[in-house]
Amino acid sequence: MVEKELTIAFAESATVGRMAAEFGLTDDAGKILKGGIVCYDACIKKDLLEVDDALVEQYTPESAEVTKAAAEGLKHLIPADIYVAVTGLTCPGGSETKEKPVGTMFIHCIGKDFEFGDRSEFTGSKEVIIMKCIENFAALLIDQLNTVSIALSPEQ
Repeated sequence: MVEKELTIAFAESATVGRMAAEFGLTDDAGKILKGGIVCYDACIKKDLLEVDDALVEQYTPESAEVTKAAAEGLKHLIPADIYVAVTGLTCPGGSETKEKPVGTMFIHCIGKDFEFGDRSEFTGSKEVIIMKCIENFAALLIDQLNTVSIALSPEQ
């Protein structure tokens, strides 16, 4: 990301700031990491990120739809090139169902030339689920940035 001069911002629910913290530990973090917010409670998603209450009610705070809306809302709070939102279920007590068990994590990423969402299921402790989600996102972002770079290459 440094060589591409891209910056990134996070809106984190289930990962409670860990994703931004992990990016902050990378070399040259000051050149890429703009900031982040922890939006663990649904009221923060609604009040700060302006996620529509109807989306939260219809799909639950831990859903692809709410995660996408959180990424969109983040664009109005922190200037960056890439906006990332993450929600999910790292332990029992949320909106888990048979179709959406504990370990289900949602990511939505918006860049200038790309956008993608991901729903993945991980197993393990809360910390293991969070770290697997972060590793998954990092791999997805690298793939996306490489794809965009190839697509924009003057040789093609």
